[in-house]
Amino acid sequence: MLLLTNGQVRLLFIAQALYWLCSMVGITLTSLVGVQLAPYAGLATLPLGLLVLGNLGGVHPLSLFMQRRGRRAGLMAGAWFGVAGAAIASFGVYVGDFTIFCLGALPIGIYQASARYYRYVALEAVENAHKGRAAAYVTGGGVLAALVAPELAVWSRDALVVPFLGAYLAMIVMALLAILLLTGVQQGEIPARIPNGGQVMRDLLLRPKIFAAVSISAIGQGVMVLVMTATPLAMKFCGFDVAQSSEVIRWHFIGMFLPAFVAGPLIDRFGARKIAGIGSVILLASALAALLGIGFGHFLFSSLLLGLGWNLMLLAGTTLLGEGHTAAERGHAQALMELANGIFGAMASFAAGALIVGAGWDAVNIGMMPVVLVGLAILLVSGRIRLKSARG
Repeated sequence: MLLLTNGQVRLLFIAQALYWLCSMVGITLTSLVGVQLAPYAGLATLPLGLLVLGNLGGVHPLSLFMQRRGRRAGLMAGAWFGVAGAAIASFGVYVGDFTIFCLGALPIGIYQASARYYRYVALEAVENAHKGRAAAYVTGGGVLAALVAPELAVWSRDALVVPFLGAYLAMIVMALLAILLLTGVQQGEIPARIPNGGQVMRDLLLRPKIFAAVSISAIGQGVMVLVMTATPLAMKFCGFDVAQSSEVIRWHFIGMFLPAFVAGPLIDRFGARKIAGIGSVILLASALAALLGIGFGHFLFSSLLLGLGWNLMLLAGTTLLGEGHTAAERGHAQALMELANGIFGAMASFAAGALIVGAGWDAVNIGMMPVVLVGLAILLVSGRIRLKSARG
């Protein structure tokens, strides 16, 4: 098994688990800290918004930095931002200052941006026949976090006299452990020439394979964030308690990461386009399951399918992207995909609350269907263009 035989893939798998532990603890507790510290309740989610902003702002510079200085330097720099952000947030919690706490969210967002490149680094550590497995196994590191994070969040929340302080101190420790691991990452190929950003990104998007890869990954990300964000609110409106919502979200995270161990070999065997298409169909099945009822089982099964569909679309898009660019274009191509993922995810997170309150749970699931169908259409059209080019 590649995870056991390839040291780089194994190292990145553990680093991914550490990152997702930080991320899931943050997702669970940041809004609660916001409610406690914010001068107005409406500002409680501002730290999460700033985290998204830090992610979007860090994606492209980090990619270009790694293109010039190597993978190890870029990934370690990102993890150091995580240490700094968690330290600032810890100080904000300790002194009870909302502004300081918010400032910590920006560098944590940069850590998030750097961790999104782990799966790309894995692609460079294996031969072509195993690229799907490499990206999938590294992404699968999140399943360890999904199993541990809820208990860690509950324990660390009250571990010290100051509520929530222990959680952010634990995030510092996990980011430092990631830095130690990342010292073993190979630098990777550093091209002699890096093309102009604006021009090369336009050229990349004009390639059907790149456009399809970016589109299916971004659509999967946007749909997943939209429905995942709306699910706890929908469950609350349906009379479920926090413990039941947490259990549904736990199974959603398991659906996001556990299938990676199967998805990778499937991509290598059947190709990225077919697996992306299957992921799209699973997202549609998720919406149908949600529309069939509002029982606990409906929410759980729908969320599990939502995570599985996202997993297949992300990994297939990542593998397809790697087939469509040169080494010199790598930094811009990968940044393009992560920018699209981040923008679609941010738009979905902001839209989720308004949609669930204004239109309802059914409308959220019905509304995501045409978006997924657009992704399927892009896959089909780009596939036909590829076949025509091959025949020509």
